[in-house]
Amino acid sequence: MRVLTGIQPSGALHIGNYFGAIKQMKDLQNSSDLFIFIANYHALTSSKDGSDLQSNTLDAAINFLSLGIDPNKSTFWLQSDVKEVLELYWILSTQTPMGLLERAHSYKDKVAKGIPANHALFSYPVLMAADILLYDSQIVPVGKDQIQHVEITRDIAIKFNNKYGDILTIPEFKVDEIVATVPGTDGAKMSKSYGNTIDIFCSEKQLKKTTGKIVTDSTPLEEPKDYETCNVFALAKLFLDSDQIQDLEQRYKKGGEGYGHFKMYLKELIWDYFKDAREKREYYLAHTDKVREILNIGADKARTIAKAKMEIIREKVGVLG
Repeated sequence: MRVLTGIQPSGALHIGNYFGAIKQMKDLQNSSDLFIFIANYHALTSSKDGSDLQSNTLDAAINFLSLGIDPNKSTFWLQSDVKEVLELYWILSTQTPMGLLERAHSYKDKVAKGIPANHALFSYPVLMAADILLYDSQIVPVGKDQIQHVEITRDIAIKFNNKYGDILTIPEFKVDEIVATVPGTDGAKMSKSYGNTIDIFCSEKQLKKTTGKIVTDSTPLEEPKDYETCNVFALAKLFLDSDQIQDLEQRYKKGGEGYGHFKMYLKELIWDYFKDAREKREYYLAHTDKVREILNIGADKARTIAKAKMEIIREKVGVLG
């Protein structure tokens, strides 16, 4: 089963990114043919500085490798290293009705938030379709806000196949309903947009400061506390097994500990959990040539598939290659 996912190089990663997506990728690479690319072409719709995009792209590769993406178990590459995706993007554009793109929620939402309207932003779903269809992807894990893009991909692929034959694999989306929303320091969904994140690779001093800001109620130290409504507990249980969760529940029920104790406990959980990742990151930061080599190997694997697919597509649409 071939599973494909793309990740934009958007700067520092937080624990919401990890438990919402990266951990699932790590699990998938052990059970499927996982394709993961860094979507730097897509990032051009929001990037305002070329040097920042280059830096963020390399940083994204380092972060994902550090957090457990294994190039020996998955195909991991940079979107811009396989130019065939742009050729397919153009060919698919000729089969994409304007009305299909005009109904895309993402475009409307981004423009409403003040992102300048341009062709790249409008045709974003077509490039995403090219990413998916070029590699015969069968499953595309997405958040609920991205389901429509996979549906648009399916519509484009079906229209193309109806005209040229059964060439493109029709993908299915996969939404992990089990993954709960990871709360931020204010209790809302953890998001850079809300400024409520806990960064994975911040310093220990910064981690202590950030966890100390988590919003809690005013229950006195000596009284029992409601773990079910506590943001600190909701975050801590992400790092615990069932027995450890029960032990923490008992500490809340017993009383005698303030929220400061639980915040310190959470800080230690986070710091210990990502210890290996921090060490790997230090290695990759000092060996960026190794990172580029890994991306090149992944791109070679992806390009082999892409070239074979495009030979078929070019012949069908009449483009001499």
